[in-house]
Amino acid sequence: MITKALLEDIPALVALINSAYRGETSKKGWTTEAHLLEGKRTDEQEMTQIFLNPKNTILKFTENNAIIGSVLLVEKEPQLYLGMLTVSPELQNGGIGKKLLAEAENHAKSLGLSSIIMTVISVREEIVAWYERHGYRDTGEREAFPESDIHTTVSEIPLEFIYLEKRL
Repeated sequence: MITKALLEDIPALVALINSAYRGETSKKGWTTEAHLLEGKRTDEQEMTQIFLNPKNTILKFTENNAIIGSVLLVEKEPQLYLGMLTVSPELQNGGIGKKLLAEAENHAKSLGLSSIIMTVISVREEIVAWYERHGYRDTGEREAFPESDIHTTVSEIPLEFIYLEKRL
């Protein structure tokens, strides 16, 4: 079931997102960034700030009262920014990400927004290909990967974001 996440979901969301992107648990799934970055993907402080901004929505996918997927949606007229699409590493390749993506598109349409944009680390070719199979296209725009207090880059290759967009 996909519903809007609430403030009380923050600890579970932080645990899920970090487990899917970083550390040993993330290596059970195909979306890991553990070979590129060490540290956390997010923390409770960042998630609280996200929740406090009325332009942000986090959708959660729950099963048996456990959050097993989530996605951050940010209203940036005329587009919706999609970030942190997350599925529990043990449950990836089961269609949950596709369902969250479809719900994000419904959310954008309900707000009257014309497209969805996102950033993906350029060397994450398998992720880029997955989004392209779902109708997203490389815009050609690039952005340097940001420095952070909560993670460290371990990649030998300089990291950058590429922008992907899907018109609705």
